[in-house]
Amino acid sequence: MCFSATASFSAGAFLLGLGALTLKSARRPRELAFAAIPLLFAVQQLSEGVIWLTFRYEAPLLNAIMTHVYSFFSHVLWPVYVPVAVLLIEPPGWRRRALLVFVAAGFAVGAYLLYFLVALPTVSRPVGDHIEYVSPHFFAAAAITLYLMSTTLSQFLSTHRIVKVFGGLALVSFAAAYYFYATWFISVWCFFAALMSAVVYLHFALRRAACCRARRPSR
Repeated sequence: MCFSATASFSAGAFLLGLGALTLKSARRPRELAFAAIPLLFAVQQLSEGVIWLTFRYEAPLLNAIMTHVYSFFSHVLWPVYVPVAVLLIEPPGWRRRALLVFVAAGFAVGAYLLYFLVALPTVSRPVGDHIEYVSPHFFAAAAITLYLMSTTLSQFLSTHRIVKVFGGLALVSFAAAYYFYATWFISVWCFFAALMSAVVYLHFALRRAACCRARRPSR
């Protein structure tokens, strides 16, 4: 797979369109956060497209700004945002209460990584056909565990089938990106996760189709 500005901009443009449809499909305010996931991934991918261009045109200041924007998404936003979005669409019951643990884990690791983004700013650099994000921090194993809990495992608690599918795809892509692209893990996993966020649209599309069948008069 060729990672490049074109790939990032193409993924971003695709997710902008799909994200707009997904957001429009949300019927209740509590669904808006989950429906906005493809749009947020679109912004993240577009920011990486700009990062690619800063290497080509030697724009260090813009590179630093967009690297911080991208890193905020990858390090801080997703571990906080995903479990909250899943919690909001979950009906009352024990699963919602259990999700509060994952929300707490997301806020903890998000705050921890935000501190290091400020104290030790992330640096992006092109290595081969990929972008390496150098982001030093301590207690990496604990941070990754909490990150996975909040961004992937939290979705397995959902009563919604597609939400579980999205969590499973995110977890599998995490393992694949880490195994095959360890040096460029952040960039590669976020790219895969962005594309897989298209299944969020299916959550709303399948529900709409089910509602249409339910309203159809029987003969």
